[in-house]
Amino acid sequence: GDRNHRSLAETEDELVEVMQDILHVRHGNVIVPAFALGRTQEFLVLLYRLTQSGRLRVPLVFVDSPLATQASAVTFRHLEALDELAHAFHQAERARKLPFTLRFTESVDDSMFLNSIRNGAVILAASGMCEAGRIRHHLRHNLPRRECGVLFTGFQAAGTLGRRLVDGARAVNMFNESVPVRASIHTLGGLSAHAGQDALMGWLAGALRKPKMTFLVHGEPEASHTLSARIAREMKWPTTVAAPDNRYEV
Repeated sequence: GDRNHRSLAETEDELVEVMQDILHVRHGNVIVPAFALGRTQEFLVLLYRLTQSGRLRVPLVFVDSPLATQASAVTFRHLEALDELAHAFHQAERARKLPFTLRFTESVDDSMFLNSIRNGAVILAASGMCEAGRIRHHLRHNLPRRECGVLFTGFQAAGTLGRRLVDGARAVNMFNESVPVRASIHTLGGLSAHAGQDALMGWLAGALRKPKMTFLVHGEPEASHTLSARIAREMKWPTTVAAPDNRYEV
């Protein structure tokens, strides 16, 4: 609500720069906390586009999330709803002609084996904000290594492990131990599943009539108040940022 996202072109440039540095200069692993539904599939298609065009070299890609594996299977069963790039990725995967090695891990043993890989791997695992799931194990093994990097693909909410990493924590508590953060931390600005401020304003402009009240109920306070002020200023709508323990009559 208080900013716009980077363009896809800028996001691709950033992704190429970050991954080339980690994989081919520092010779480490790239750990990608990714939501199992949607973000994982989008990221795989984006990797395909960049590697197919020759802009990026990626040796090994692992999707270490049973839910993401199932979601991917469902997603690519509905090609009629997907764009040409997703079609091309799916066809290349089925023909075993992807420009990188892709593995979907299922068992706990397979997941644990990934932690023995020292370099050249891109590991996608849930949860996207690092609050649960297999991603925490991969962070535990890779955060202390300066040659590795963590690549966030979405917003990290306040109070989450992901947010502490993005905010520059030098150590985090995981599995009842303090894990030093020596890996580099990166956030891609253009893969958010949420609309930016301009897109939100554009959506509101489609309203057929002026509402009696506009309630902002999702988002952190600073962003919500910034968006509320813009709505009131430009659209002349009455707005309220909903807060806990307040009552509103509708």
